[in-house]
Amino acid sequence: MSSLPQPPTTIQTPGFAHYSTSWSPFHTSRLALASAANFGLVGNGRLHLVSVTPGPARLPALNIEKKYETQDGLYDIAWSEIHENQLVTASGDGSIRLWDIMLDEHPIRAWQEHTREVFSVDWSNIQKDRFVSSSWDGTVKIWTPDLARSVLTLQAHHACVYQALFSPHQPELVASCSTDGTVKIFDLRSPSYLTTGPNTNTFTNPISTAVLTVPASGTEILSIDWNKYRPMVLASAGVDKVAKVWDCRMVQTGGVGQVGGSCETQFLGHEYAVRKVQWSPHRSDVLATASYDMTCRVWTAMPQADRPQLLHIHDPHTEFVVGCSWSLYDEGIIASCGWDGRLSVFRL
Repeated sequence: MSSLPQPPTTIQTPGFAHYSTSWSPFHTSRLALASAANFGLVGNGRLHLVSVTPGPARLPALNIEKKYETQDGLYDIAWSEIHENQLVTASGDGSIRLWDIMLDEHPIRAWQEHTREVFSVDWSNIQKDRFVSSSWDGTVKIWTPDLARSVLTLQAHHACVYQALFSPHQPELVASCSTDGTVKIFDLRSPSYLTTGPNTNTFTNPISTAVLTVPASGTEILSIDWNKYRPMVLASAGVDKVAKVWDCRMVQTGGVGQVGGSCETQFLGHEYAVRKVQWSPHRSDVLATASYDMTCRVWTAMPQADRPQLLHIHDPHTEFVVGCSWSLYDEGIIASCGWDGRLSVFRL
């Protein structure tokens, strides 16, 4: 386990607990924070825009540039892949909002199709005019910013869907995870829905059949992420306190609830549920996890004699750590956020 050469840089937002943070894909110095009052249980939300500028001793300096108030808590955020100043947020009132950070106060578009909390949003980095959302109503929806309704609905699970992500390798693949302990992969080209009747469409008759179901845990799966370098490799994490790596090509479904393969790697050490897992955008074997045990940890899937599996424990937070994000431009920088209202940026 390595030690940091410098302490982390932090910034506080009194009264707001953070649920998610994300680096801009266009600017090395821009971060976004999705936050909620009263730990997201009741009350309003806030979108924070944070600038990251060089500071002394190679440490970044953080500054809140803008704040957008919302009527309900914000649980997730995703930057547009086609417009450097736009991003979408997922809200506790079931809404999704598109923001332009060059404008003040109001979103430029809003959607209200989900019937319960929207818990995740993700923008495709291949088909860059699409993003995906997941909700506690059990559905996953595909959107484009220019349309007033969703393009496609997936009846992904019969329980809360905590996260849904586009594959970074194949634009038609979407993975989701749920309260039911499964990770599912959907192929948007698959005709796995009814097409009979003059009024049938994928909005009123959603796709309900996954091309692969991985029973990843006996408890809730809270987070997943696609490996950026290895197609069909996913990481999952959740209430069982373990992060796991799955090669979906090696998982053979033998029937309902049966698989003929096991996970490739397990990361053991968190003391409470793992709320976020994210692969490094720079290395195929490195990932970060954020946990209710108030730590963010960095791991390698290929440990060696002089390089243990657990590379680093980042523990300045005083409440649940629920979000983490790798810098897309600097291999050594990670941001973490939590219910203590603290955004922390540290360099490995």
